[in-house]
Amino acid sequence: MADRKDIDEVSGVETTGHEWNGIKELNNPLPLWWLYTFYACIVWGLAYTVFYPAWPMISGATTGVLGYSTRGAVMEDIAEDAASKSVYVDRIAGMDLPDIQADADLNQFALAGGASVYRNNCSQCHGSGAAGGVGYPNLNDDDWLWGGSLEAIYATLAHGIRAMDDDDSRFSMMPAFGQDELLSRPEIAQVVEHVLAISGQTHDAAMAVDGAVLFEENCSACHGENANGNQDLGAPNLSDAIWLYGGDRASLTTTIVYSRAGMMPGWLERLGEARVKEVTLYVHSLGGGQ
Repeated sequence: MADRKDIDEVSGVETTGHEWNGIKELNNPLPLWWLYTFYACIVWGLAYTVFYPAWPMISGATTGVLGYSTRGAVMEDIAEDAASKSVYVDRIAGMDLPDIQADADLNQFALAGGASVYRNNCSQCHGSGAAGGVGYPNLNDDDWLWGGSLEAIYATLAHGIRAMDDDDSRFSMMPAFGQDELLSRPEIAQVVEHVLAISGQTHDAAMAVDGAVLFEENCSACHGENANGNQDLGAPNLSDAIWLYGGDRASLTTTIVYSRAGMMPGWLERLGEARVKEVTLYVHSLGGGQ
């Protein structure tokens, strides 16, 4: 056997016998320090599976003799964090909104919590910057369908709008004047021209005159004689440039023909009293709160 060993002539090291295009592979042994480190890692790995959760089972995993888990550690940290905040949260839940706002430290805590609640639950519809979109109100301006006071915002958040599962939710319904044949298409066109006129847009003056009469008969009961809206009914102001579903001729026609009835869920049961108050204060602070 010794005679059959292939020794590299240049290095004097035994080869493995493998050769590629005249290049031979040397059979250098592993360094002892690397070998011992490798064995130590094997021992460490086996010991880890004994002391910590490791081996998968049918319905879980081995818990290890120490009973430790990173998930359990995280849950403990969360519980400690909740306990440290409970004093503030309990105070917020039991106080009136103006009193919370008047307490600088408590209000700061509530605004921070409200911002977090908003990002997790509200930004999907109203946007990360609360600028809204078509069908979703902008929370930064001062044009509120149902009122922008602390109390009104709280009521909207707690019980929603047209939320069928909440008896305290606020409801209003705009008639579908075209679909229900309450107005003819020519009459709807006249009302549209009137709305364009009172909102400062380009319009047909002659049609707008006839539309004003129709508006008075069919729309002013909710939107008001001057079309300034009615927050008690959730009726929008039609005399400004802020539109929830669009203020151009086509969008207004669609609105009058088919009606609009956006829905918002109530959050009181999902978030609890304190969280709803926190997000109320946060939304009120965005700049448009009354």
